[in-house]
Amino acid sequence: MADTLSLAGARSARLARTPTGALELVGRSAILARLQEFVQRAAALDGGVLLVAERGTDVESIARELHLRGRPASAPFVGVECSADGLDAALFGARSHPASDLESASSDSLLAAARGGTLFLRDVGELPAAVQARLARVARDGEVRIDGEPVATSLRLIASSPSGIDADMQEQRFRADLYRRLSASRIDVPALRDRPDDVPAMAARVIEDLCAQHGLAPRTFTPPALALLGALPWPGNVAELRDVVERIVSATDAETLHVEHLLPALPLERAPLPFVPAGTLREARVRFERDYIAAVLQHHGWRMADAATTLGIQRPNLYRKARQLGIPLARVTE
Repeated sequence: MADTLSLAGARSARLARTPTGALELVGRSAILARLQEFVQRAAALDGGVLLVAERGTDVESIARELHLRGRPASAPFVGVECSADGLDAALFGARSHPASDLESASSDSLLAAARGGTLFLRDVGELPAAVQARLARVARDGEVRIDGEPVATSLRLIASSPSGIDADMQEQRFRADLYRRLSASRIDVPALRDRPDDVPAMAARVIEDLCAQHGLAPRTFTPPALALLGALPWPGNVAELRDVVERIVSATDAETLHVEHLLPALPLERAPLPFVPAGTLREARVRFERDYIAAVLQHHGWRMADAATTLGIQRPNLYRKARQLGIPLARVTE
């Protein structure tokens, strides 16, 4: 039976974390603790792993984490984009021909390159039917003829797909035997909107990596800036978060990033309107402050104590500021 992770009902469980290079595994939320637990469990097994996730999720970082935890350090990790042209020839080699007893591959194929390690199949639902059949045979036999000689593959298959893979299998657009072998362990990766508490740590990790990559001085977000990032829905998941942070880094040399540094780079879920200047700079700042404080209050369910902590001010000051800005307090709770 597949080892399946469902994160909808995750509670306050905590897991001792090991250092990870996977951005998707950064954070401290209860839902992340469950994800970490299932990644650790799947890594300890030797069967296939199916990562079901929305577009924009960094599934490859999770696949690499599974590989690092479950394979020797020298074992190869080979990633394959399943929608690519010429996939059959790339996987099995241009000169490979199916044999009667075992599947066949050439020594210059990706399948041969992945022997003893991990073959990661991104968007596995895009595999052509013929390639599905050949991979299912390799997964079943655990052996392949490479340049005519039978050898053990000692291969772990990890695949990623949107949730439509289930319907594809049920409607026979995806082979049931290959699906079973790929989903010996199944991990449903949570969308970023379902784990807002992890967004600040993930954003800090992204900017740290970007600064190191480009040789820049370290940069940090202020607590209010991180709170704003955590309050956004992120329909594009980690890919969208990474794009936003990259735009922020490109647009300023500031080493401490405040809310005003974020605003030009943030995704706004509304139709663009022509800009019409209205009022002084001070008045514009008051409007922004009112909208931002109201957004933080709403994010915390109008709990003043939590909102004050996020904003970095004392609770009495938040009450006073809300009254000054005309933010209604009828919904405020403690």
